[in-house]
Amino acid sequence: MAAEKTFSIIKPNAVEDNNIGNIISSKKVSDYLTSKGRKTTHETVDNYLGMLESAFIIYKAKRYDLKGKLFLKTLEKYYLVDMGIRNQLTGFRNANYGFVLENIVYLELLRRDYDVSVGKIGDLEVDFVATKTDRKAYFQVSASIIDNSVKERELRSLKSIDDNYPKYILTMDEVDFGDFSGIKVMNIVDFLLE
Repeated sequence: MAAEKTFSIIKPNAVEDNNIGNIISSKKVSDYLTSKGRKTTHETVDNYLGMLESAFIIYKAKRYDLKGKLFLKTLEKYYLVDMGIRNQLTGFRNANYGFVLENIVYLELLRRDYDVSVGKIGDLEVDFVATKTDRKAYFQVSASIIDNSVKERELRSLKSIDDNYPKYILTMDEVDFGDFSGIKVMNIVDFLLE
């Protein structure tokens, strides 16, 4: 009975596509649960997130300040190890392919033996900073950049980085956009098949 109640509080709306790849605040999660009658603390939420990570259900991506060159201590992002978990919890509803693609790219970068973090540069964010001992690359992921405002948003973060490491926008678009000031736009399928 208790497990059933716990599952029912998680299932309906707590797990939505827009939570994948978003910054998570354990304080906000604990405040939400408390407001729904499940009193808890942010330490408890942190413990549960740690257990989910230890059980290889989720991965934590730390945030990295690209200007200060240091990892930030709070507001990490979490990605699912298996998108089937998301599908089971959401029943394939509310499909936002941008977030699903972001999760897939995160897993692929890990598979390629990169250390993956989320980049922060001022008020802007870079989806992924992928590093190995001998290389580094930056990635933005978007379902489509056909819309100019989306394209400019994705480019803005990458253009604000003042180094010469490769920068990519990965998208489902099949249009050849070419490069934008050295930023390569690539179809996500081509990236995955590399």
